[in-house]
Amino acid sequence: MRVLMFGWEFPPHNSGGLGTACFGLTRALSSRKIDVLFILPKKVGVSADFMSILFADTRKVKFLEIETPLKPYVTSEGYIYERDKIISDIYGNTLMQEVRRYALRARDIAKKEHFDVIHAHDWLSFLAGVEAKKISGKPLILHMHATEFDRTGGQGVNQDVYKIERESMQYADGIIAVSNFTKQKIVEHYGIPEHKIEVVHNGIDECDYANIPDKLSDLKKAGQKIVLYAGRITIQKGPEYFIRAAKRVLDVNPNVLFLVAGSGDMERQMMLEAASLGISDHVVFVGFLRGDDLNAVYRAADLFVMPSVSEPFGITPLESIIAGAPVLISKQSGVSEVLTHALKTDFWDTEDMANKILGVVSHRSLWQTLWGNSREEVRKVTWDAASRKCIDYYEKVICESGATSETRYI
Repeated sequence: MRVLMFGWEFPPHNSGGLGTACFGLTRALSSRKIDVLFILPKKVGVSADFMSILFADTRKVKFLEIETPLKPYVTSEGYIYERDKIISDIYGNTLMQEVRRYALRARDIAKKEHFDVIHAHDWLSFLAGVEAKKISGKPLILHMHATEFDRTGGQGVNQDVYKIERESMQYADGIIAVSNFTKQKIVEHYGIPEHKIEVVHNGIDECDYANIPDKLSDLKKAGQKIVLYAGRITIQKGPEYFIRAAKRVLDVNPNVLFLVAGSGDMERQMMLEAASLGISDHVVFVGFLRGDDLNAVYRAADLFVMPSVSEPFGITPLESIIAGAPVLISKQSGVSEVLTHALKTDFWDTEDMANKILGVVSHRSLWQTLWGNSREEVRKVTWDAASRKCIDYYEKVICESGATSETRYI
């Protein structure tokens, strides 16, 4: 079976969990003999409009890159800023125009390539998937990693983005949601029938987190407890609730250091809030981290906190557990569906959040129980399991559409 897959970020050029998810899923699909042709937008600087990347353990994944200033988590304003840095007359004047240009380029690719099913990740790629289906007649599956209602934290939606999401999902043959939490949002806000949506939880591969460096051992030797936030610093992720909970914790136990790893449009606001609360000396903003640097802060942490306002899934808690830290996660998250042995709280309840943080940093037995049990649990949440569900869904959608796959998977 060959899958034409559209996405808009891929490691190491990723800004968030979507790229991590695309990497893990495509590698797992490849290991099951699924041939993936991955199409992704490419920022200016590429000398050719396509290239192949060969990974030692991902031999059947091929990449085509379309030159475009589209980038992960871009806003309309951010797109214009990126476009204006480029001396060219080929790019769209607005983000929406560029999304549509990308979709038209996808038609050309769909005419030339042979494939059995189309798989498009998130809204920037949905129109590309739609155009590929129109030109090829092959079934289209949309993978919803986050809805517009998640990205805005419930503070209104961009109607243009919402329209693309809704109309694309109506046109598609099937939809993959990363959690039941996301599935219900799709049903409630987009009017898509439940039977059209398949839930496939994200996963994690333990082999990617071997030999985590111990870069912060000196900090730990100083005796301070470390509480970590890692993620984009945006309204969706609830960073302000992390800072407010930190204030409550420090009022009781001043021997706690709060690390904020990430970047985003709320970063300055969070710094100012920490200063106004008088806790700047206990809150360290370390910037955007990836790879060994991110794994090192996971390992150093006594507790990882994910206070998201609306989190379709959330891979970071899984990464934290593998690296060695138990987690406190928002109940408003998809990952809470696969983690039983995690502390959970409503994102807005900073008093409850603070009490649970204090419990973990004050009681070693609670820390050991939480981490030990969650560690066993995460071993079952794999990309291999996710790939099996995707393959079964591919076969189901292909069958229902009346198409036939060129090759069977193993």
